[in-house]
Amino acid sequence: MAEPIRLLLVDDHQHAREGIQELLEEYEEFTIIGEATNGLEAIELTGALQPNLVLMDIRMPVMDGLEATKLIKFKYPKVKVVIMTVSDEITDLFEAIKRGAQGYLLKNLDANEWYSYLRAFAVDEAPMSQNMANRILDEFTNIRKEKTPTPLSDRELEVLQLVAKGKSNREIAQAFFISEHTVKSHLKNILNKLHLDNRVQLTSYAYSKGWIE
Repeated sequence: MAEPIRLLLVDDHQHAREGIQELLEEYEEFTIIGEATNGLEAIELTGALQPNLVLMDIRMPVMDGLEATKLIKFKYPKVKVVIMTVSDEITDLFEAIKRGAQGYLLKNLDANEWYSYLRAFAVDEAPMSQNMANRILDEFTNIRKEKTPTPLSDRELEVLQLVAKGKSNREIAQAFFISEHTVKSHLKNILNKLHLDNRVQLTSYAYSKGWIE
């Protein structure tokens, strides 16, 4: 059996932390190794406990989740951060992604959805939600720039088009009659070439460069 995914839970509300613990306790794939009540504690515990993934609330005292995400990703770039939120306010979500978060989870999702998304974030397989893809499209519709030269191959650009539509690795593989492993390789190469961390950053950047049709 693979090592469990080590989680650090960051939320200033005890009931919220207890609820997430109850939600995840039936899944052996995850283990909660620590809890923090603000962003400053989150940074300290990330250094001390070395989690694989930090579940980060946004609104907290002392230091909010956005600033903590930025500092965690600077100091511990291999640690994944997933934002927890009660609403999909686009300004906060874009800001979280720009600061290095892998993505976000709405607190009102049911247990199965939470598990599926959380596992996907942990293993770098999480597609963007269709809602997020549409929001990014709306954001860039009126400010799209002229197409600039790209370091990506033709196939990588084709993969990028589907990533921007919120397609999963499986859906992209099916569209091009290739394996999911090949899709993962393409995505890894794309992100490395552009020095980006995740699909949302990639999509926003590609729109700004005029690479998405």
